[in-house]
Amino acid sequence: MATTGDGGPARPGDTGAAPPPGDGSGGSRPRTTFPGEVRSAVSGRAALLITGVLLLQLAFIASYIGAFHDPSPHRIPIAVAAPEQIRDTAAERLGSLPGEPLEVTAEAADAADARRLIREREVDGALVIDPQGTTDTLLVATGAGSALAQALEEVVARAEQAQRRELRVADVAPVDAGDSRGLTSFYLVVGWCVGGYLCAAALAVSAGARPANTHRAVIRLGVLAVYAVLGGLGGALVAGPVLGALPGSTPGFWGLGALLVFAVGATTLALQGLAGTVGIGLAILIVVIAGNPSAGGPYPYPLLPDFWRTIGPALPPGAATWSVRSIAYFGGNAMTGPLLVVSAWAVGGALITLVLAALRGGRQHLHLRSDPSGTAEYPNSPMS
Repeated sequence: MATTGDGGPARPGDTGAAPPPGDGSGGSRPRTTFPGEVRSAVSGRAALLITGVLLLQLAFIASYIGAFHDPSPHRIPIAVAAPEQIRDTAAERLGSLPGEPLEVTAEAADAADARRLIREREVDGALVIDPQGTTDTLLVATGAGSALAQALEEVVARAEQAQRRELRVADVAPVDAGDSRGLTSFYLVVGWCVGGYLCAAALAVSAGARPANTHRAVIRLGVLAVYAVLGGLGGALVAGPVLGALPGSTPGFWGLGALLVFAVGATTLALQGLAGTVGIGLAILIVVIAGNPSAGGPYPYPLLPDFWRTIGPALPPGAATWSVRSIAYFGGNAMTGPLLVVSAWAVGGALITLVLAALRGGRQHLHLRSDPSGTAEYPNSPMS
């Protein structure tokens, strides 16, 4: 009797050879190519997201290097304090320096008037001319940024030297001992901004990038508001009483921080409502890539290139950095405009979030009504 290779009885048509390897169905396993493995491991959507991340990375590098690689003074607003008969001549001479590093935007009757203009943040410095001697006084404010005060001193010193005059420098609003080069204000603002968009991103990851209806959008904004109050208070306490890095009003910092965190978070929620998960990347583009280099932190506005100097005051980091410095060193002066900017981002972000949620909820309601079987899906997954 014929047997198989394992000693068992042979069946009709059995040749006695071992079956070819396969998947148990009698056929051979299809060979998978490397491109096929790649397509299986990385979906088209993932490839688009990776491409977006690469573009954000390149934009980050270009923005920061573009803003900081060659700081140079451009129309730094200053005042001239001198007797009327020589004031106009001095202002014209300073305003016509090569490259326009200075712009005389105010006239002061005397040194006290010049100090007032600086404390009210109408100018960044003032030259007080002594008509009876050969030594003039440059008033600066390192609290507005040490780099700006240093640049102003260098430019005016060269101009005075060309006139064979001496220059002494007086700091009207000196930077605090714990605030190295006046950068604490900027770092505090960066921390608040990071908290704002990370809170909104966490809500997207846990419950979907787009809220399913207005009710849920209100809840998200409410959670963000509570987070903003806590985040604003935490930042104010750390920068002020805990580390002693910033002088000024802790309640003032708290209010500003809460407004900024909510503004950035609401903007991120609005962008997520418009573009889904991609909205997080758009928020990073606006706040981190465009906003931080143009905020006037390491280099205040007059030292930045035109593009960054123009957009900085209109973005939350720039408006908030100016405001923190005003609270810390200038008695809260000149804050109306910057606070309106941050408030506009907060209100605009919240309104857009609510409107998009209402439209989404309306479409969803119509979809449910058109499905009498009741099997329509209620979209609220993290990928919705």
